[in-house]
Amino acid sequence: MLKEFSYKQFGQLRSIDDEIGESTLLSIAENIKILFLPRNTAVKVDFNTFSLEKDALLFINPKVKIQFLNSAENKEVLLHFNRDFYCIEIHDQEVACDGILYNNVFEVPFIELNEDQAAGIRSIIEDIQSEMSNEDANTEEMLRIYLKLIILKSTRIWKEKHQLSEDEKQTDVHFLRKFSKLVEENYKTHHTVADYAEMLFITPKSLSKKISLLSKETPNDIIKNRIILESKRLLAHTTMSVKEIAYSLNYDDDAYFVRFFTKNTGVSPTSFRKQF
Repeated sequence: MLKEFSYKQFGQLRSIDDEIGESTLLSIAENIKILFLPRNTAVKVDFNTFSLEKDALLFINPKVKIQFLNSAENKEVLLHFNRDFYCIEIHDQEVACDGILYNNVFEVPFIELNEDQAAGIRSIIEDIQSEMSNEDANTEEMLRIYLKLIILKSTRIWKEKHQLSEDEKQTDVHFLRKFSKLVEENYKTHHTVADYAEMLFITPKSLSKKISLLSKETPNDIIKNRIILESKRLLAHTTMSVKEIAYSLNYDDDAYFVRFFTKNTGVSPTSFRKQF
């Protein structure tokens, strides 16, 4: 089901109706997505596999590859929308498309739900399903409200899980989001902790200290892992040569890039590509 409001798009797909297939996912690759996953589902996100013991929500940026490995209940629901539908209209940073659920280089943004939370999300999804059948002047705004409600609830759950819901820790949340956004926007051209420390107007040591409060990984690990992820995507899903990939990631010496990739993945770029 897809609604279009001029240049704005919002859609809902359900696995029970066989709507979430590979070709469909490819057609909406540029859209932002929220995926509701029932418990006991196994899903592959890019190159990581997750088996879920609870109902969960997955927040998916454009071009992230998802693949269902098993579905015991066949109750997955995928919401998808373009930036014009939501991100330009709503500027609350914490719940917009540059919020922590969509700019999170620390982890794959899964939100596990307890029974009450899952029931609440299912209820909103049912409201969306019903609203998709309407054609009146309020439909667009109603869908946007339901979408924001899911993101609001999920952001609250994420903050509680990471013990960041207290007022005095809000600055930590904002800093984490800002660093995540900078890495996402600049990983192709800026590879060092010093680069990001300079953009944040702090010292590399201060950056490392702040990130250590929020993540088990160092800033260097986070930057490096984002470069590796993009390298894997390009190797697996494009026909670009290793030299072209190295150049696109701002490595003038493709031999250095090969050593960097091999050291951090355990296989050479060529061997990795052969798996696909």
